Amino acid sequence: MNINRLSWINIIRNPFNTMLSLLLMAFGVGVISLLLLLNKSVEEKLQRNLNGIDMVIGAKGSPLQLILSSIYHIDNPTGNILLEEVNKIKSNPMIESTIPLSFGDSYRGFRIVGTTHAYPKLFQVNFQAGKLWNKSMEVVIGSDIAEDCQLKMGSTFYSSHGLIEGGKIHNEHAFKVVGILDISNTVIDQLILTSSESISKVHNHKKDSNHTHEGVVGSCSDDHSDMITVMLVKFRSPVGFMSLPRQINENTNLQAAVPAFEINRLISLLGLGVRSINMIAFFIIIVSGLSIFISLYNSLKRRRYELALMRVHGATRFQLVKLVFQEGMLISILGLFLGILFSRLILYVISLFIHHNYSFYSIQLGLIKEELWLFPIALFVGFIASLIPIIQAYFINIPKTLSNV
Repeated sequence: MNINRLSWINIIRNPFNTMLSLLLMAFGVGVISLLLLLNKSVEEKLQRNLNGIDMVIGAKGSPLQLILSSIYHIDNPTGNILLEEVNKIKSNPMIESTIPLSFGDSYRGFRIVGTTHAYPKLFQVNFQAGKLWNKSMEVVIGSDIAEDCQLKMGSTFYSSHGLIEGGKIHNEHAFKVVGILDISNTVIDQLILTSSESISKVHNHKKDSNHTHEGVVGSCSDDHSDMITVMLVKFRSPVGFMSLPRQINENTNLQAAVPAFEINRLISLLGLGVRSINMIAFFIIIVSGLSIFISLYNSLKRRRYELALMRVHGATRFQLVKLVFQEGMLISILGLFLGILFSRLILYVISLFIHHNYSFYSIQLGLIKEELWLFPIALFVGFIASLIPIIQAYFINIPKTLSNV
């Protein structure tokens, strides 16, 4: 007697009930799996883009906004700061190195960042072609920009004011591509890097002041060479974390934010939302277990005569138990794998939509260790759902069942 074959036949025999149980299990598992993958991907990308940056100095405002705009380039800057004020802080013995960043312009929605050669070296990314800039108006572009904007070595373009498309075109000075970076799956893939002098050269033809443009916060002076947007700082030792940010915030017109603190706070806030949705998904899994139980229970009621005949023809109690148990386990396992497949399909669709406008589009599609506990949960739900039908199958009264037909 082939118990395995009978289990499959019984599952297929009731397609409506089976599909309902499968969909409920797959949906619950899929939601949890999707959240785990997104949470894991975001955390990894947040940590990867830090690159040893211990502190960011910028204009007064929201510390989180300062971090998101300067490190991840997914928010507007809090404003511009005087280079003279920042240089006073650079001499502090607790500071090992600094990197200035100036931005406010873009090309087709990709940010143009004025900085030094030290900035691209933070990401330890190789070149597809070319090299770092040697003079003003030369740029190095990320791999995404080369692909999306069809730029190549020697290409020229004009920047537009603001961090989104639609700003005024600066057609007085053209940028020239002298380097194309390799894929790094970091924020630098979507940046256009140049010297700070290039940013000053583009803007210094303006004679207006104290104005605000879309995507740019803060005032503009006649001479942009004495202003930057933020300064990235690396400490010599952990002692710097304890005192220097507080000193800057209390005693200067500048703002100091520690990326590690702000990102941990952001992750904790995200985690709260993830846990709330996970509770809903767990409830769905419980409902799917109830559905599996109802399906098995009704199936057992319809097949009581069939099971009694199996016992008459030599089937043991444990073979009947195995038959019912396998049905519950098969539905649970199939629902589990369908849910994991469902989460990957959704992630693939998400990656297509956010590829052009979000820095964390590179998403892990493989199985992660946080998902492994979904397997015992799905098996446990299948076992609990099968428990009462298993007991009924084990204690089936053969004479009474056959006499009632």
